[in-house]
Amino acid sequence: MTNREFYTAVATNVINEEVMAFAAAAIEKMDATNEKRRNTPSKAQIENQPLIDKILDEVLTTEPMTASDVAAALGVSTQKASALLRNLDGVVQSEVKLPKKGTVKAYALAE
Repeated sequence: MTNREFYTAVATNVINEEVMAFAAAAIEKMDATNEKRRNTPSKAQIENQPLIDKILDEVLTTEPMTASDVAAALGVSTQKASALLRNLDGVVQSEVKLPKKGTVKAYALAE
């Protein structure tokens, strides 16, 4: 059965064993595709992994650091460093007051 035949059968309300079997097979195929997508890292995740490792191993300590400090240590933009820091497990986010900047978010490793 083709997709066109399936959709035509559904649209005309002709539901038989062949249509139900086709629908069940299509659902299984979608589930398999979604499971594979869920378990495969994206291109961006693969590219960011070395930065994440460097943040956790070399840059962050238990002392709070701003995203701009982390960005300078990594050589990336502040926005990229901030996005990476927000999504890390084991990193505590707090707020610190900086002169002439006011209150900013700071990140540190959990103790």
